[in-house]
Amino acid sequence: MNLLVLMVDQLAGTLMAGGPAPWIPAPHLQALHDRAVRFEAAYCASPLCTPSRAAFMTGLLPSESGVYDNAAELPAAIPTFAHRLRALGHRTILAGKMHFVGPDQLHGFEERLTTDIYPADFGWTPDWSRPDARIDWWYHNLGSVQHAGTAQTTNQLEFDDEVTFRTRQRLHQLARRADDRPFTLVASFTHPHDPYVARPEYMARVPAESVAMPEVAAPADDPHSRRLAAVADSASFPLTEAHVRAARRAYAANIAYLDDCIGAILATLAECGFAEDTAVLFLADHGDLLGEHGLWFKMSFHEASARVPLWLAVPGGPPPARVETPVSLLDVGDTLVALAGGDGPRDLMALVPGGAGRPVPAEYMAEGAVAPMVMWREGDWKFVRAPGDPDQLFDLATDPQECHNRADDPAASEVLAVMRATVAARWDLERLADDVRKSQRRRLLVHDALSRGRRTGWDHAPVDDAGRRFMRNHLDLNVVEATARFPRAEEME
Repeated sequence: MNLLVLMVDQLAGTLMAGGPAPWIPAPHLQALHDRAVRFEAAYCASPLCTPSRAAFMTGLLPSESGVYDNAAELPAAIPTFAHRLRALGHRTILAGKMHFVGPDQLHGFEERLTTDIYPADFGWTPDWSRPDARIDWWYHNLGSVQHAGTAQTTNQLEFDDEVTFRTRQRLHQLARRADDRPFTLVASFTHPHDPYVARPEYMARVPAESVAMPEVAAPADDPHSRRLAAVADSASFPLTEAHVRAARRAYAANIAYLDDCIGAILATLAECGFAEDTAVLFLADHGDLLGEHGLWFKMSFHEASARVPLWLAVPGGPPPARVETPVSLLDVGDTLVALAGGDGPRDLMALVPGGAGRPVPAEYMAEGAVAPMVMWREGDWKFVRAPGDPDQLFDLATDPQECHNRADDPAASEVLAVMRATVAARWDLERLADDVRKSQRRRLLVHDALSRGRRTGWDHAPVDDAGRRFMRNHLDLNVVEATARFPRAEEME
């Protein structure tokens, strides 16, 4: 069976339960949702791009892989699901973003069709030795919200246009070449990640009056949320209700744009005759707070930041179903390997129907933190522990918006005691904090040194040999035209 993975960036799972929210026009995603197994309580392993994606690729938490933040290297010796699938005979292909840091820009993929949108070096390394410093040249700020609106093109739109084109082109190439290997093709987009800027035709699909505003707009007052507000330079960018509405509208418009991109890829999959033998997985790396609790972007364990959509449609597999058991992106690799006929002990499809779930761990060790933060979701309860900060305990069954911290509630004392004991047994947070600081110091030194003199980048540069494309005089015109055509002329007779 072939595998098509459709990954998007910063799409809140809270907006995708039951399919895209009514104010988000995304008919292709709705159709995919309706034919898929939907994991409605899926969580990323870390609410930040690089550590989340590394965990998705490897099945390892950041504390296990060393990928703590957006400038941490995934060691080449750690197997990914791309390695495992390639060993099973799959042709493994990546188009788009995966934010690998370091010289290895493939990590098991046989082909990478585009470069990445983000840098591959150590320049974005946080520095916990300066907890009050704000690194303006790469930290998020709320200018993304203040300046939300329309544009004909942007850095991100050009990137996702290319991801769509290269993915469809590769599907056509796979269809017309003699290669019996099944494929795993990952198409990874950068939208709807901020900045919140959309093309006018997509903004027109989202009437301003239809936009749902944050359900909990009051700013959260826990220490981490205050630090996140400082990281986003909130004081320099005061927001009005109009700013919030415009940003959320552009966010929805960019989901509509993604919907067209994904619809085109799925149409090409069908046109090439692959649809009946290709499992389609849709997911995001993390969410976006979009003003919930007064916060934006991610970097928080609040639901809008840590919860993601996770849908899997398998031809001939389980019928459409809704799985409410909490799950983690850590288990996606095993699920893909199991679909390919390999050993996937943490296969999520074992939860369909009614399988026993597992507790869900998550970690955060990047900007806005001053020590490791960990989350433990078990049943209806979510527990967040960060040395130096007050504990947080939420009952998501009765408080889905996480407005009432039960850590000081005597009625929840037994649950709190169990959660604290579980976290203490699983993590040595003092040692982990020391490991993170050592990693930061090493990477900051290396980046400073490599920034001097002649620079040699690690960014992926796709090979596109023009001498072998289209018509060239060392090629036979008849062969070129025959092999480039799909379907072949003889297949249409």
